[in-house]
Amino acid sequence: LYSCFDLLGRARTGHHIGTARVMLTTFVSYVFNLNFGALIGGVAFRYRLYARLGLDVAKTSEVLAISMTSNWLGYALLAGTVFAIWPPALSPDWPVAGGALRALGAALICVPLAYAALCAWSPRRVMTLRGHRLVLPPLRFALLQLAMATLNWLLIGSVIYVLLQQRVDFATALAALLVAAVAGVIAHVPAGLGVIEAVFVALLSAQIPASELLAALLLYRGIYYLAPLAIGVVLHLAAEARGAKTHLKAWR
Repeated sequence: LYSCFDLLGRARTGHHIGTARVMLTTFVSYVFNLNFGALIGGVAFRYRLYARLGLDVAKTSEVLAISMTSNWLGYALLAGTVFAIWPPALSPDWPVAGGALRALGAALICVPLAYAALCAWSPRRVMTLRGHRLVLPPLRFALLQLAMATLNWLLIGSVIYVLLQQRVDFATALAALLVAAVAGVIAHVPAGLGVIEAVFVALLSAQIPASELLAALLLYRGIYYLAPLAIGVVLHLAAEARGAKTHLKAWR
């Protein structure tokens, strides 16, 4: 599903790279992003791979911006809903109380709703933010962004929920994942290593023993991080080999 995110960028920029190549580029970039951080994966790999496919920097930047915006708008909609309606039970040691988490959830929901409202009714379709030119898409496109990204986060949460063997309800498992995801981004730790585990133990150890939580999270890393990374490495090496062969033929 995430590999389809750059197809949204293709629809907006109008470039003509084939669907399979776009999805392959997004997949490889995403798995390296997950395991090694955004600058290495989500950014560097996209620029390199799209450059090889003939896409210029400006259009690659727009595709990247649409993909990242879609992902975090979906996150804001889902996390806002979960935090506002089904906030996780937090330890008294945490600096955020339940009421504050509900307020945060309400604020998060406002972000994608404001975006959709601008796309629907703003008379200005082009805006400038800190020197960057932003072109508002139509409402239908914005709703597709939100639907795809929200579903993507729900699917990730479903993996966690199954691995926890339904010992907590789905909303609780999803809330823990959403808190862990943003904690990993803030911590700037590749793959959120240690951060995700710490958040899950802090939130769910009262319901599931820490050892069983960590076992489930190790399986989660294998399924969602390492297995796709292994596939991505093979695909990337194959693409590099094809590219080198093409350059060698051109040089001859």
